[in-house]
Amino acid sequence: MKRREFLNKTALSVAGLSVINYAFSNLLIEEFITSDTNFGKIKGYRENGVNIFKGVPYAGKTSGERRFRRPAPLEPWTDVKETLTLGAPAIQNPRRNEPAPSEDCLFLNVWTPANDTKKRPVMFYSHGGGFVIGSGGSGGQDGANLARHFDVVVVETNHRLGLLGFLYLEELGGADYEGSGNNGMLDIVEGLKWVNKNIANFGGDSNNVMIWGESGGGAKTSCLYSMPSAAPYFNKASIESGPGVRMTPKEIAQETTRMLLKELNIEPKDWKKLLDIPAADLLAMQGKLPQIPSFVEKNKNLGFMRRNYGGFGPVVDGKALPQHPFDPTAPQISKNKPLLVGWNEDEHTFFAWERKETDFVNYDFEGLHKKLEPQYGANTQKIIDTYRKARPNASPADIYIAISSITLMGLGSVDIAEKKVKQGGAPVYLYNFGYKSEMKLPGTDYEMGTPHAMDISFKFNNETANKPSFFGGNKPEKAIASHNFAELWTNFAKTGKPSAKDAPEWKAYNLQERPTMRIDTKLEVINDRFKDELNVWREVGRL
Repeated sequence: MKRREFLNKTALSVAGLSVINYAFSNLLIEEFITSDTNFGKIKGYRENGVNIFKGVPYAGKTSGERRFRRPAPLEPWTDVKETLTLGAPAIQNPRRNEPAPSEDCLFLNVWTPANDTKKRPVMFYSHGGGFVIGSGGSGGQDGANLARHFDVVVVETNHRLGLLGFLYLEELGGADYEGSGNNGMLDIVEGLKWVNKNIANFGGDSNNVMIWGESGGGAKTSCLYSMPSAAPYFNKASIESGPGVRMTPKEIAQETTRMLLKELNIEPKDWKKLLDIPAADLLAMQGKLPQIPSFVEKNKNLGFMRRNYGGFGPVVDGKALPQHPFDPTAPQISKNKPLLVGWNEDEHTFFAWERKETDFVNYDFEGLHKKLEPQYGANTQKIIDTYRKARPNASPADIYIAISSITLMGLGSVDIAEKKVKQGGAPVYLYNFGYKSEMKLPGTDYEMGTPHAMDISFKFNNETANKPSFFGGNKPEKAIASHNFAELWTNFAKTGKPSAKDAPEWKAYNLQERPTMRIDTKLEVINDRFKDELNVWREVGRL
C-alpha cells in the first residue's frame, strides 16, 4: 500500500468517520484541516494541494415556521464541526452522488490553496438549473483545479429554489414574509456575507470577490448585480449563458401565488396552510402549475428569462430586487463594477438533446421556414435570408441552431453589454465560447458543437486531454480550450481585466469596434461579430 493511501485510511479510521459512497469516492486525503469561522471551528481536508471544506452551514433553519421566511440565525457551536461532505441541496428531485434534498439547505463549499494569510481573489459561483434545480456540489463545477492551478479561492452555495425559494407572500403574510419572492436570492446574499466575514481564514480577500454563474446562475448573477443587499460584498461579475435582463414582475408573482392557492383549494385568508403541506407535495405542485396565459410582455427583449414567467424565480418587488436587472438600463448600483457577459455558439443543441428534438436535422429551407414562421411571422424569410448570406455554407439545420442559440442567450447578452457601455462606468467584456465537441445528438449524425452548459467543466479547468467528458467529447485539445477559459476568468477575478498568456488583448466592449473574444483552443478577438445577424434582430424588434 502506498504511504499516501495508508495515511488516508488511517486518518479516516482514527477519526471514526462513517464514510458514505458519495463523500469520499476516489479521494486521497493528505491531512485534515481545521479553520475558524465566526460561528465556530470547522474541519475540512487537504487533497492534492487543495484545502476543501464541504457542507459548511452559512445560515440557519429554513423549514417549519421558517418556511418562506428569512432563515433563523445560525447557532454557534463549541466542538469542531466536520465539513467533509456535501450539505443537502434544496428541495428538488434526488441528485446523483449528493445527499437527499432538504428544506434546510443553506450550506456552502470552499476550495482554497491554503488557509493562510495570503489575500487571494474569491470566485463566488452560483449554480445553474434555472431557479428550480441544481446545487453547489455538482461534479463539473468542482473548484479544486481553479484553486490548484490559478491560486484563487472558490466558493459555491446551496440556496432555496423553486416554490420554496421564490413564492411571493409579502402581501398576504406581511412584514414577516417581506422578501419572500426573493428568498433564494437573499440566501445567496447570506453566503456573500459569510465570505465577507470569514474568507480571510481561508486565504481569501474579502475585498476582491467576483460573482459568476452559468444559465440560471448567470441570471442569479444578473440579479445580484442589481440588489442593494448584495452590493457591499462583491467587486466584479460574470454572466454566462444566462442573461437576466428582466425578472418576474410583482403582479405576475401575485397571480402565481393565487393560482397555487386555488390549485390547493386554499382560500387566500387561510394561506398559512401552506406551512403544513409536506415539501414533497409542494414540489409536485410546482411542476403542475400552468403558465399564466393572460400576461403579454410588451418588451420582447427578454432573452432566456422569458421562460420563467408564471413559474418561480426572482420577483421585482421594489425592495430586495428594486428593478429589472438590465431594463431599462444597467443597474446604477453596480456602475463601477467590471462585468463579463457572453454565450456559447450552439446553445440550442443542449435543449434539443434534453427534449429529444431531432426533426430539424433533416430540414430543407422550406421546412426551416415552416418551423420558424409561428415565432417570427412576416419577418421569417428576412431572418433566414440574412443568415444564409452571412453563412453561405451553413445547412438549414445549422441556421436553425444559430438562430435558436442567439435568441436564447445571445441577444440578451449583447443587450446587457450595450447597456453597460452606455452607462459609462466600469468596463464590460463580451465573449463567445466556441470549442466544438464531436459528441452527436442521439439518434442523428449531427454534432452538438458548443451546447449550453458545456462551458461549466471548461471554465472550471476540469477538462483533461486523456479523459472523455459527457458534452466535451474525447479530443485531447479540449484541455487547451479549458485552460484558456479558466485563465481568462481567474485573471479577471484577480484584476478586473480578462487576460491570458498567449491571448491577444481583449479590449472592453464599445459601440464602435464591438470586440468579442472567441474562446477555443486558440483565443481570438473578433470585432463586430455577427454584425448582419444582430442588425436583422434589431430591425425586427428583438434587440
